[in-house]
Amino acid sequence: MKDKVNEMLVATANDPVEEVSLINSLSRLGVSYHFQAEIEVQLKHIVKSQCNLGGDNHYDLYTSSLLFRVLRQHGYKMSCSNFNKFKDSNGKFNEILTSNVKGMLSLYEATHLRLHGEDILEEALTFSKAHLIKSLTENSSPHLAKQIINALELPLHKSMPRLEALKFISFYEQDESRNETLLLFAKLDFNRVQLLHQQELSHLSSWWKDLDLPSKLPYIRDRVIEAYFWAVAVYFEPYYSRARLMFCKITMLLTVVDDTYDSYGTLEELRLFTDAIQRWDISALDNLPDYMKIVYSFVLNFFDEIHNDLTEEERSYRVSYTKDMMKEMFTAYLVEAQWSIQNYVPPLDEYFRTAVVTAGMFAYTASIFLGMGEEITEKNNAFEWLLSRPRILSATYDIARLKNDMTSHKVSAIAI
Repeated sequence: MKDKVNEMLVATANDPVEEVSLINSLSRLGVSYHFQAEIEVQLKHIVKSQCNLGGDNHYDLYTSSLLFRVLRQHGYKMSCSNFNKFKDSNGKFNEILTSNVKGMLSLYEATHLRLHGEDILEEALTFSKAHLIKSLTENSSPHLAKQIINALELPLHKSMPRLEALKFISFYEQDESRNETLLLFAKLDFNRVQLLHQQELSHLSSWWKDLDLPSKLPYIRDRVIEAYFWAVAVYFEPYYSRARLMFCKITMLLTVVDDTYDSYGTLEELRLFTDAIQRWDISALDNLPDYMKIVYSFVLNFFDEIHNDLTEEERSYRVSYTKDMMKEMFTAYLVEAQWSIQNYVPPLDEYFRTAVVTAGMFAYTASIFLGMGEEITEKNNAFEWLLSRPRILSATYDIARLKNDMTSHKVSAIAI
């Protein structure tokens, strides 16, 4: 069946609109990972051969928005100036467009890939959102109304691929233009991948149960399912199975350590633990209180296991990078613990220098890379790139830190 879908992809090669439409369906149905190489070849060909994709062309609102979104989503430079053709003589988006609800939905989804300074897409977002909300009170089809509600709640660009696939399969099933072969392939593939995810979660639950840490350390959060859900959000594909398991286990490890710093340890105990982590030596165990010996042993034993697994594949260098980022994060945990215990409110710049580290994003990203396959090599060393603190990651992590703080503040306010 996969071969039949691949034949469909090849058959669209002479029609860029049909080609991009199929690629969009493959992506939203959650099966595009089977055809990554073919999709990239076809998109490159489209961009090279169709020089007017982002400029003057005869495409309608739906098609223009679809082409813009899919190509920009795959990293191609697409000008938003093409949307000017949908404005009236007063420089406003033409009201006649509102009768094309499918086109408005396509425009709305496209606007979420806007960049800073793209004012026309800001206008398009306001315009499309207002009219989509209005369309729900009118006689739009129930099938389309469900898609609109879903998009307004969580736009495609901000959604989790697995959840999006589950929703879109049901939407696609009601689409009169659906391809039955593609629909069946998507359903079978979703169930196959879901079964693998269930097996992985079963393994993780048994691993966590055998450790029995919640009974030994009653202050820690028990969040295996949440951690695994996060791992699936990062990479759901079957060939990342080992990477998911490693990432989820490290997430649980970091949760244990984070809760120790945040909720339980005294300042003196936390200093001892931080010193022990910097040494990363089993002999440091003797200086720790009993409960911290459990935490420290868990950390060292886990990384020893990972190191042994990766040594067989000559990938053990990854462990050293990850450990160094853990050491940096735990040191920053101690700084925040000192602030809290001493009731110290740092200036914003001082706060950010520490808080971005304690958010764990650099350590978590290293953990994501840890169990991956040939995508990560010593030659194209992603860990060195991570250590260079690239601006795109730093900016992303700043946003993540602020979002985390905003959510924590809301939760604390509710608790009070």
